[in-house]
Amino acid sequence: MTKKRRRMWVLLLCGLGLGSATALTLTAFQDNLVFFRSPSDIAAAAPAPDRAFRLGGLVEAGSVQRETGADGRPTARFTVTDGAHAVHVTYTGVLPDLFREGQGVVTLGKLGPDGVFRASEVLARHDETYMPPEVADALKRSGHWNPSQGAAPPASSWNTLEPRRDGS
Repeated sequence: MTKKRRRMWVLLLCGLGLGSATALTLTAFQDNLVFFRSPSDIAAAAPAPDRAFRLGGLVEAGSVQRETGADGRPTARFTVTDGAHAVHVTYTGVLPDLFREGQGVVTLGKLGPDGVFRASEVLARHDETYMPPEVADALKRSGHWNPSQGAAPPASSWNTLEPRRDGS
C-alpha cells in the first residue's frame, strides 16, 4: 500500500468517525428538545403520546382539585386554558407555593392517549407582574389579550376565566 493510499484511508476513517459523532450528538439533542405548546396548539395537532413537551396557559378558575393518592403523595388535577381551548392536567407532587387559579403556569410532561396531560413538573409565576413569555404569546395568538391595546394587565386581573360548562 502506498503512502498516498494510506493517507486516503486515514482521512476516510476520520471523516466517518466525525460524521458518526455528529449524528449521535444531533440525535441526543433532538431527544432532549422540549417544545412549548398552548392548549390551542394541542387542539389543532396533538403531539405524539410518548413525546415530552411544555404546556402553558392559565389555570382555569374552579378547576383545581387536590387529593392524596394511595401512596400518600399529593395529587392535583386542574385545567390549563389559553382562552380558546383547555387541557386537563394531572400532577403528582407538591405544587409550587405561587400556584393559583387564574395565574400563568407552565407544565412539563406528556399527553396521554386519553387526552389528559400528565405533568412531571409544574412551574408557576414568581411575582405579580410576571407571565411566562410562552404563555403571553399563546394568549395573544388565541385572542385573549391584544398587545396593541396596551401592556399585559396585572396577573390578578387574569382570574376572570370561568370554568367550562360543556364538561370538557
